[in-house]
Amino acid sequence: MERTLLLNSTYEPLKVISWRRAISLLWLGKVELIAHYDQHVRSVSMKIHMPSVVRLLRFVRRKQPAISFSRKNLFARDESTCQYCRRVPEPSEITYDHVVPRSQGGKTEWTNIVTCCVDCNRRKGGRTPEQAGMRLYRQPGKPVWLPTLTITLGLKTAPDSWRDYLYWNVELDE
Repeated sequence: MERTLLLNSTYEPLKVISWRRAISLLWLGKVELIAHYDQHVRSVSMKIHMPSVVRLLRFVRRKQPAISFSRKNLFARDESTCQYCRRVPEPSEITYDHVVPRSQGGKTEWTNIVTCCVDCNRRKGGRTPEQAGMRLYRQPGKPVWLPTLTITLGLKTAPDSWRDYLYWNVELDE
């Protein structure tokens, strides 16, 4: 079955929907047809092009997802760089560190955890950076960035009509 790319009124891709849902939205006057496939959908009294790309007529504000505290997001925030020596360690040598150790009342939260290499973590031990004579490269904080919109689809199967509306960061195979 053919899929349809749903765009916001600003031409920003929102999600992939079924062609049936796209025709329902067209019929209700909520979207406009931007591109269509060569196939048609027939009813008793009419023939409609099967939609490939549709655009909402009214702007839909996307909910901003909360950025969950996780090892993956922590490493992304700190760009997988040790916040003490500024080295980018191998994946097996990267860890995280409580700036104020838990033994001294430090909490496990965005403002108290940094990415760290194993060597610096051992050197710092259960002390604060000041007590260990170490300096933080950047103060930790909750990230303000949002993950990019991800529409999961096989790159080789994306219809040509979608390519103008998707933001590709990889080379497409021809």
